[in-house]
Amino acid sequence: QTDLNSHMLMGKKLLDAGQLADALSHFHAAVGNLTQNLRAIVFLAMRKSKSALPDLSRAIELKPDFTSARLQRGNLHLKQGRLDEAKRDLKKLLKSNPSAEEMREAQSLLTKSDEIVRLVAQARVSFWRRDYETAAAQLNTVIETCVWDATSREIRAECFIQMEEMGKAIGDLKAASKLKSDNTQAFYQLATIYYNLGDHEMSLIEVRECLKLDPDHKHCYSHYQQAKKLKNHIQSAEELIREQRYTDAVRKYEAVMKIEPNVRHFSLLAKERMCHALVQQGQQAGRAVSVCGEVLQADPENVSVLKDRAEAYVQEEEYEEAIKDYETAAKHSENDPRIKEGLKRAQRLLKESQKRDYYEILGVKRTAQKNDIMKAYRRLAQQLHPDMFQDPYKKKKAEKKFIEIALAKEVLTDPGKRFCGLESQWEVVVVASHPVNTRAQRGCWEQLTTCCFEQPETFIILQGISFVVPTACN
Repeated sequence: QTDLNSHMLMGKKLLDAGQLADALSHFHAAVGNLTQNLRAIVFLAMRKSKSALPDLSRAIELKPDFTSARLQRGNLHLKQGRLDEAKRDLKKLLKSNPSAEEMREAQSLLTKSDEIVRLVAQARVSFWRRDYETAAAQLNTVIETCVWDATSREIRAECFIQMEEMGKAIGDLKAASKLKSDNTQAFYQLATIYYNLGDHEMSLIEVRECLKLDPDHKHCYSHYQQAKKLKNHIQSAEELIREQRYTDAVRKYEAVMKIEPNVRHFSLLAKERMCHALVQQGQQAGRAVSVCGEVLQADPENVSVLKDRAEAYVQEEEYEEAIKDYETAAKHSENDPRIKEGLKRAQRLLKESQKRDYYEILGVKRTAQKNDIMKAYRRLAQQLHPDMFQDPYKKKKAEKKFIEIALAKEVLTDPGKRFCGLESQWEVVVVASHPVNTRAQRGCWEQLTTCCFEQPETFIILQGISFVVPTACN
């Protein structure tokens, strides 16, 4: 303000004296100083230090002893991490004629800048020694003061990457991309981080920013091509699922895994969607169980995959396993109607499946003789022997089937047990007192746990054959 008043007063005197050219130069200086100072103040208020610096530098150039402008510029240099320039301005300020308040502030900033220089050197040593946690802690203190220091943020971002704290790394790199012009490296790093996190959409956004700055950037262009190809395949696969072309969708997601075999997130995404498509297809439930299982090993609480695998188990008649998956899914999504309905259905099917029909298990007629039963058993035993299967899930399923056919063979070749394979077809009718049919299959009746009735006798019709059993048949 003093400088402005001085120029205005001298300009008026020269104007009154008729020295127009000299008066004009003073008026120009007054307007220039006023404009630059006001603009610098506004830029600083908007936190646009880069824009404020040229005006402050011009003001200092016109008036080297402009102490407040030099103090402001020194402070801005310190915030930007330009420590040498900051110390140079602050030392020159102390050699001029500052006010007491300006002197105290300049000395405080000088002390702080010396501390920052020491911390930066220590952080670089820690980083070189791969002590990333210590380096990040040291850089935290640096950045508290040098808030616009792009280099410190880039180094700290690399520390966070090595520490696998990707969220923090992204924050520093986004700041660095704004603080440093033409920062293609920051955009490229952001693109690769998002890609490795499985977010191909954000990866493409960041790599496009890199290519805006440098269309010929080798790494950014290569990454763009890869991410774009992957995105197109994923979009095509999802469109095929919407069109219920599940076989084609599975093939497309298999192609996704070939395009990017090294990023675990994309492999898991592809397998998750393959699991869903295979279940919807309804013809490859065994493969669906295997693919879903690979996803759940990495993400045990994935509700969508748990529901899909449960449905695959139902298709494979593995109802107990289906119930387990539905119950696990319900813990993480209690109000999902698909889970509730699926669980009820699996429980009902399990109950029905426990009523075994041994004739159906072996695929023989009810009038089959012992030789027919043995032939059917041997044929199935050869097909279902566990040693014939390598896949763990298929092997486990074969073991269960093998036990079933062995039990069916044992029951149907034993005259005393044969009728016990038909419990679900018994029609139980309570009748009046009747002489006991001693020719009934006593071995079968002795296995029943529910045949002790209060009535004196029970009349049982089995495939049109009538039997009367005593109440004390247990």
